[in-house]
Amino acid sequence: MMILSLEPLTKQAFAPFGDVIEADGSDWFPINQGSTRRYHRLGLIDVAGDGGLPGISMARGDAHHLPLEIRMLERHPLGSQAFIPCNGVPCVVVVAPACVGDRPDESRIRAFLARGDQGVNYHRGTWHHPLTCLERAGDFILLDRIGAGDNCDEAMLSQSYLIQSVSAD
Repeated sequence: MMILSLEPLTKQAFAPFGDVIEADGSDWFPINQGSTRRYHRLGLIDVAGDGGLPGISMARGDAHHLPLEIRMLERHPLGSQAFIPCNGVPCVVVVAPACVGDRPDESRIRAFLARGDQGVNYHRGTWHHPLTCLERAGDFILLDRIGAGDNCDEAMLSQSYLIQSVSAD
C-alpha cells in the first residue's frame, strides 16, 4: 500500500486537473449598485461531449475519517464536474492525469485537502476519487453535464493508497 500526502488545495497546484472555486484570492468586481462582489469565472462548465446540457444538482456526501484508503478513481469523458460546498465541510480531493491506455497515471496521483469554503471543478476526463467529506456529512451544489451518453468511467487502481493525515506544509 502506498502512502499519499494530503496537500493544501491551491489554484496553482490543482490547475492541471481543474479549477479551485473560492472567493479568497480571486478577482472580483462590484454589482448590484456596489452592494455585492461578483467573483467572476472561477471555473468553466464543459458540456461539449455528445450534446449534453449544463445541469445543477445537489449531492450529500457521507462523513469519512482519516486514515482513508483509496482503491479506485472515476472520470467524466463528456464534460466537467464541479462540487461547491454549501455547509462548510472540508473534503479530500484525489486526482490523477491519464496515462497510456487512458487509465489513471498512478505515478502522478495527488491528494488535496479542500477547506469548507473551497469547491472544485474537475476538467473533462480528469481521473478523480468520488466525493469524500471529512469528519461530517456535507451538502454540495453539483454542476455537470446532463444528457445521453456514457459519462462515467471507473478504474480500479493497481494497489491501494492510504491518506493518513494532513501534510505540514
